[in-house]
Amino acid sequence: MPHDVAYVLGIVAVALIFDFINGFHDSANSIATVVSTRVLSPGVAVIWAAVFNVLAAFVVGTAVAKTIGKGLIEPSVVDANLILSALIGAIVWNIITWYVGLPSSSSHALMGGLGGAAIAKAGFPALQLGGWVLPVAFILVSPLLGLVLALGLTVALSWLLKSAPPGPVDRVFRRLQLVSAALYSLSHGANDAQKTMGIIVGLLVSTKALFAHAPGWLGYFYVGTADHIPLWVELAAYTAIGLGTAMGGWRIVKTMGSRITKLRPFGGFCAETAGGISILLASQLGVPVSTTHTITGAIVGVGSAQRVSAVRWGVATRIVWAWVLTIPMAAAIAAVSYLVVRR
Repeated sequence: MPHDVAYVLGIVAVALIFDFINGFHDSANSIATVVSTRVLSPGVAVIWAAVFNVLAAFVVGTAVAKTIGKGLIEPSVVDANLILSALIGAIVWNIITWYVGLPSSSSHALMGGLGGAAIAKAGFPALQLGGWVLPVAFILVSPLLGLVLALGLTVALSWLLKSAPPGPVDRVFRRLQLVSAALYSLSHGANDAQKTMGIIVGLLVSTKALFAHAPGWLGYFYVGTADHIPLWVELAAYTAIGLGTAMGGWRIVKTMGSRITKLRPFGGFCAETAGGISILLASQLGVPVSTTHTITGAIVGVGSAQRVSAVRWGVATRIVWAWVLTIPMAAAIAAVSYLVVRR
């Protein structure tokens, strides 16, 4: 196998490792509420989430993958070194935030990695600024949308069920939370796995000359345009994120599930439903959003519906700082990585 081909295939493997870490890192978003309300045990919850992560492959499109693959940086500057550096920036930042237990955004880490590596290679003109508008705007929009939907759903259901006995209500929502957890895990897989698809397709399009006349199974790696996502890329990305979710990210589960506010099955259902709807909407629009931001906003919305003091704003503030730092920190790590990898 030629050296250049082996190098590109190695980067595809790194992209899938990032996808696995994404699932591992963001599994907390999928299962924190259902674990904290004790509807499911942690072991069962991660399997539940992983299954619906993978099922997303069969129910959503690939709009987010196309945004990542060709909408953020100029296609002409994309090469194997740039993609590898972007992945290194995202992976390193994910590991740092996982270690300290902060639910940062894998999506924005990847975006920051792409931007930082592109700037290190070709300066700021390498960025397609128009493609960054919606993803950056959704840093604010997605948690606010999650918060508003969760707050509205909590208030509306509380009013409808105000005369119902607490015991039966709790039992009903313990069952309903299985549905809402499935919806949220489906949305998580739908948005996050597509980012890895976009990275892999961008890499293969930039190196398509290597595979144009490749023999045997190497021919599957020929991708002529970023408008087409091969089936094997979809299945590989969804499988990797599903396996990562199955491994669980317990440090972040604790932060998301109990430190922001205390949840019962009723609140967990409202948070997961609001978060899932918000992320599926963004996925249909082709916007790579942070599932972390969205579910955090939804949990804050549920807590605020009870009373403002029910939210531990100190913890929420630490999380927001992680959001603010994610893109520039991942970009800086990726830029340094590019300078090293290029040499």
